[in-house]
Amino acid sequence: MSTFMPKAETIVRKWYVLDAAGVPLGKVAAQAATLLRGKHKPTFAPHADCGDFVVIINASQAVLTGKKLQQKKYQHHTGYIGHLKTVGYDILMKTRPSFAMQLATKGMVPDTTLGRKALTRLKIFDGAEHKHQAQQPEAWAL
Repeated sequence: MSTFMPKAETIVRKWYVLDAAGVPLGKVAAQAATLLRGKHKPTFAPHADCGDFVVIINASQAVLTGKKLQQKKYQHHTGYIGHLKTVGYDILMKTRPSFAMQLATKGMVPDTTLGRKALTRLKIFDGAEHKHQAQQPEAWAL
C-alpha cells in the first residue's frame, strides 16, 4: 500500500461559511485555521496546500470569555523609535472586529509560506451579509 500524495492540480477547494455570532473568538479562529489548512480532509498532507476557502460572518458579534475583553492587549510597532502602540481588545472589538478575528486566525496557522497562502483564502465580514454567494458556500457548524 502506498501513501497518497496530494498534487496541486488535483486539489478541489470548497467554500465554507462560519457564523461567529455568540461564539468565542478563539473557537471560530481555531475552526477556520483547521479548514484553511485542510486538516479536516482525509487527504491532508502537512507539506501540501490542500485547504479550503473560509468566509466568517458576524465577526462583530464574537465574544471573548473571562476578563479578556478588559485585560487582553494588541501591540504593534510602527518602526519609529519608541512607537510601540497598545490597543485593548475592548476598543479593538468595537472598532475593528474583523481585524481581531484575522489576528486570532493568523496565530493558529503556521508561520510558513503555506500559512501565508492559507490566510489569503480567509474572508471576514462584520455583519451577516457577505459577497461570496456566487461560490455557493456551505454552512459549517461550530
